[in-house]
Amino acid sequence: MIRNSYYSEVDSPLGVLTLTGNGDALTGLYMTAQKHRPALPARSVRDDKRFVQVREQLAAYFAGELQCFDVPLAGKGTDFQQQVWQALCDIPFGVTESYGALAMRLGKPSAPRAVGMANGRNPIGIIVPCHRVLGASGALTGYGGGIARKQWLLAHEQRLCK
Repeated sequence: MIRNSYYSEVDSPLGVLTLTGNGDALTGLYMTAQKHRPALPARSVRDDKRFVQVREQLAAYFAGELQCFDVPLAGKGTDFQQQVWQALCDIPFGVTESYGALAMRLGKPSAPRAVGMANGRNPIGIIVPCHRVLGASGALTGYGGGIARKQWLLAHEQRLCK
């Protein structure tokens, strides 16, 4: 059975965000000109009503009223990518972690580069907080949405944690 694919666009302080879903869960949250952003499936249907909960939670996050998202997620990736993305969700709001520390936490201490690659392929930005991962020195390393957006997200969270 072929599932329908749905999408919606929402304005944010980071520009327009494109939400994608399968009718049951969010499958993607992409920024304009994001690296590794796939094209919308040919038969995608715009349906803002299917994304009401996501839109409300994003608005609350950007307003500083929400720190933890609670929407069904269904990002597609390898088993390893799924493990990394799940581990990203365990990084608390306003906290950062290095790729090496994340690899250690996953029981793969020699895999910080692989963790970084999986992090970069995260299809559900912001909600799956890949922006909270930094280089070993604490440097802001690559971010699919661009370093300026990563800086904004980290500053937004830090400001709210004070």
